[in-house]
Amino acid sequence: MKDKVSSKIVESWLKGWCLSREVSFPLPYKSGFYVNVGDEKQKERFVFPELNDDFFQHAHSIDDPWIYLKVSASPDEFIHRIPERWKLQPQGYMMTCFHPMNFAEMNLAEGYHLEFSEYNTTFVVRIVAENGEQASIGRVSLIDDVAVYDRIITETNHQRKGLARFLLKELEKIALYKGFSNNLLVATEEGKLLYETLGWKLYCLHTSVVIPSEG
Repeated sequence: MKDKVSSKIVESWLKGWCLSREVSFPLPYKSGFYVNVGDEKQKERFVFPELNDDFFQHAHSIDDPWIYLKVSASPDEFIHRIPERWKLQPQGYMMTCFHPMNFAEMNLAEGYHLEFSEYNTTFVVRIVAENGEQASIGRVSLIDDVAVYDRIITETNHQRKGLARFLLKELEKIALYKGFSNNLLVATEEGKLLYETLGWKLYCLHTSVVIPSEG
């Protein structure tokens, strides 16, 4: 039997996500959480740490587009039990790293420099090319007792230069300096492979469905 997903870990990750995205903190909703995101393509999100009647009742009651349902479960467990109007999104992976990441000695690739900024206990690191073009960016939000990493992106024409690793190392330096060594994130399929090489472990699946608009 698989271990039960901790509602506290999911909530802490979601709080960090809200800080990073500059939206209001999650509110309790039945056995899960609600966030008013306010984006055109993501109006609201409901996040459920476990697959249960709350999730299924909600899936059957919603008709409006661009409201996301997210659950810590495999899509195989529920996709055929909810209305067909819901469309599965690319798989997400909630990951943890409760120790310093495994970095080899590395230097920033030649021709790049770092820029730093912060807001809402969220720290932003940018890697910028000599021509001023943003090559890579990422954020870490510090909340409760965790560091939540979010929106780690390297532009296509700057990949394969170790920029993402260097960026993560700089973000972790900030988190450790502030006293945060428990790390959380939700990775894409591609990102998951990178994080695993740095010592991150899969905590649970983070599966999303949404009703797209007709137009």
